[in-house]
Amino acid sequence: MPAVSSPSAPPATRQVDRYSWFVLAALCFVYILNFLDRQLLSILAKPIQDDLGISDGELGLLGGLYFAMFYCILGIPVAWLADRTNRVRVLSVACALWSAATIACGMSTTYVQLAAARMGVGIGEAGGVPPSYSIISDYFPAERRGLALGLFNLGPPLGQALGVAFGAKIAAAYDWRLAFLLLGVAGVIAAAGVWVFVREPRRGATDVVRVTESEGEAPTFGATMKMFFSRSDLTLVSLAAGATQFVTYATLGFTTLFLMREKAMTLDDIAIWYALVLGIGVSAGIYLSGRLVDRYATQRPEAFGLIPAISLLLAVPFFIGFVYTSAWPLAMLFLLGPTFLNYFYLTPAVTLVQNAVPARQRTLAGAVLLLIMNLIGLGLGPTWLGAVSDWLKPAHPGNSLQLAFYSLVPFYFVAIGLHLALARVLKRNHRKEVHETA
Repeated sequence: MPAVSSPSAPPATRQVDRYSWFVLAALCFVYILNFLDRQLLSILAKPIQDDLGISDGELGLLGGLYFAMFYCILGIPVAWLADRTNRVRVLSVACALWSAATIACGMSTTYVQLAAARMGVGIGEAGGVPPSYSIISDYFPAERRGLALGLFNLGPPLGQALGVAFGAKIAAAYDWRLAFLLLGVAGVIAAAGVWVFVREPRRGATDVVRVTESEGEAPTFGATMKMFFSRSDLTLVSLAAGATQFVTYATLGFTTLFLMREKAMTLDDIAIWYALVLGIGVSAGIYLSGRLVDRYATQRPEAFGLIPAISLLLAVPFFIGFVYTSAWPLAMLFLLGPTFLNYFYLTPAVTLVQNAVPARQRTLAGAVLLLIMNLIGLGLGPTWLGAVSDWLKPAHPGNSLQLAFYSLVPFYFVAIGLHLALARVLKRNHRKEVHETA
C-alpha cells in the first residue's frame, strides 16, 4: 500500500523543476477556459434572457441543475478511468468536448437547444478538474501542494474575470453568441496543446515513499468510495465545501443580472468594474488561503477548517452590504469583501483530500469531493436563487432578485458550522496520532 502524505508530517526541502511549473501553468490555463465557458451563461444572462425570453428560474436551471447533473455524476466514472489510464489524455479529450459544446451554446436559438448544449458542457467539464488535481499532486511534493493547488485554483477567478471582461465587451459590441463561439474555438486549440506538450507523470512520484506504476493495481471504485465515506474528515470537508459553494455559485450565477437589472449597471461598466472585483478578490483569496495552509496546517491540521470558517464569518456583513445598497459603485466596494473571503475554502479542501489519500486513489477521491460539493453548490445554489426570485416576483416585481439574495445568508452559517466541525475532527485525529507515536 502506498504511503499517504500526512498533513501532520514534518516539512521537507524538496525542489520543484521548471517543467513542473510549466505543467501547472498549462493546467491552470485549461482551468481558466473551463470557467470561462462555464460562467459565460451567467455573465451574458441579460442579453440571453432578452433574446430567448427565459425566466430567472429557467436561467437558474441552466446554470445549476441541468449543468451539474452531468458535470458531477460523470466526474466519478471519468476519474475512475483516469486512475487507470493516461490522465493527460483524459483531460485533453474532456477539454475538446466541453469546447465543442460551448460552440453549440452560441448556435442555440431556443431554450431547449441551449439546455442541451449546457448539458454537453457539463459532460466535457466532468473530465477536467479531477485528473488535473492528481497530475499536479504527482509533480509537487506534499509540502508544496498547498501553493501549487492554490495557484491552479486561480483558474476560476481568472476565468470569471476574463469572462466578464471578454463576454460583456463582445456582447455589447456585437452579439452574445459570438462570445461562445470564440471561446469554444480557443478551447479546442488548448486541448490539442495539452495532448502534445504535457507529459503523464509517474503516480506517487513526489510522495515520501514513491509508488511505481507496477506496484499493484489501483484500488477498486467500491474500495475508494468506502474509504472516503468512512472517514469523517473527508465527508465533512466535502459537505462544508458544498455549503460554501451553495453561496458562491448562486452569487456568481446571478450577480451580473442583479447588477444590470436592479443596480443600473451597463455591460460596459460590468466589463471593467465587476471583472476587476472578480479578478482581484477571488485570486487573492485563493492564493492567500494556499499560503496559509502551507504555513499552519502542517503542525495544526485543524487550520483546514478554521481558515475557511473565519473567512466566511468575516464575509457576511460585506455580503449584506452588497445586496442592500442601491448605488452600484458602493455595491462594488462591498462585493470585494465576499469575493475575497468566500474562496478561502477551496484550496484547503482540495489540499486536505489530496494529502490524505494514497496516490492511486487521488483522482477518484478528488472527483468524489467535487461530486459532493458541486451537487450541493453548483446544482442547487443557482437553482435555489432563481426559483426564489421567480416566487417573489409577483409580490415584488422591482426587487425580487435582491430579496432572493438575502436568502443566501443562512447558508453562510451552515458552511461556517460545518467547517468548525471539520476543525474539531482534524484536531482530535491529530492528537490521537501524536499520542500513538509518543
